[in-house]
Amino acid sequence: MQANKSRESLLRKPGVQTLFASLVCILLGLLVGYIALLIINPSGATEAILGVIKNFWAYSKPEKQLKNFGCTLVTTAPLLMCSLSVLFAYKVGLFNIGAAGQYVAGAGASLYCALALHLPWYVCILAAILCGAVLGAISGFLKAYRNVNEVISCIMLNWISLYLVNTLLAPVKNPTGKDTFTVASQNAGALLPTLGLDNLFNQKNVTIAIPLAILVCVGIWVLLNKTLLGYELRATGLNKNAAKYCGMRDRYNIILTMAIAGALAGLGAAMLYLSDFEQWAVTQASVPAMGFNGIAAAFLGGLNPIGAIFSSYFIQHITRGGANVNMNMYCAQISDLISSVIIYMCGFVLYMKLFVNKRLDAKAQHKKGGNA
Repeated sequence: MQANKSRESLLRKPGVQTLFASLVCILLGLLVGYIALLIINPSGATEAILGVIKNFWAYSKPEKQLKNFGCTLVTTAPLLMCSLSVLFAYKVGLFNIGAAGQYVAGAGASLYCALALHLPWYVCILAAILCGAVLGAISGFLKAYRNVNEVISCIMLNWISLYLVNTLLAPVKNPTGKDTFTVASQNAGALLPTLGLDNLFNQKNVTIAIPLAILVCVGIWVLLNKTLLGYELRATGLNKNAAKYCGMRDRYNIILTMAIAGALAGLGAAMLYLSDFEQWAVTQASVPAMGFNGIAAAFLGGLNPIGAIFSSYFIQHITRGGANVNMNMYCAQISDLISSVIIYMCGFVLYMKLFVNKRLDAKAQHKKGGNA
């Protein structure tokens, strides 16, 4: 009897319910991906799905495993920042679909400062944070003072920022290709410090971005849950009119929320591009997926800053694991299919939690009726 009560009490905890719902989403995504592989070519389906799941574990040599693990961590840091950007705004009742555009603004600012102005890395990061914050604040201002839906304004700003950044970075494009110059070749001082992490992972692109991203996660959790400002922001999101009646600055809070969300996404871009892991293609006609993937990571992590660390890593883990698929049988985009199914299933996380609570309530009611 006592064991049943303890189990029910455990199942009612929001963290446990979120973990359960996220695991269901992951398993369903992997199952759908496996079924797709079976339909395409049954003979190699099992090996392919295991390759996606294993990622760096698929390599036999330890140094190769460590290097590919480092590559996964490099791309996890910016995704984590985009995830934080989305969940921070969502906690305050706003849907920041503009994390993609704010990420673009951060990339443009950091690369322009690094390649055109030859500024040090910390200035480049501050520029990325500032530009992302300004772009987010614009959407917040339109929402606060003109009641413009933030989804609409963010979508428009995504494309505006993309083409502005393409134009801005055109002068620092490598003449032999469509990408910008590498930061190392033009301004080594703009590269993020590694603090020995590059030697640890046998990968030169592993920088302080990884520990910095985790510290930012902890900081956002503290801000939202342990500070007066965080309380005011969440109260404004729950009921703007009630917050205003209580003397809270509702308009200011909305603008500040979107500015912080934009700053996080801009910081994520700086973490990736100042590591020289990849360069910006000035001819690209689509917004980078990193900002949109942040939506999936935020919901898969239960809209919790700490949960976002694990969900962001998982999404990058299976994305990079797609490279292990036999290209003669399948395409590497199978990992994108799995990610997309998981993203779709994330929409049912709240439903799953509601379902669990209803079942527990029904069970408790049944016991109460039996005792009566």
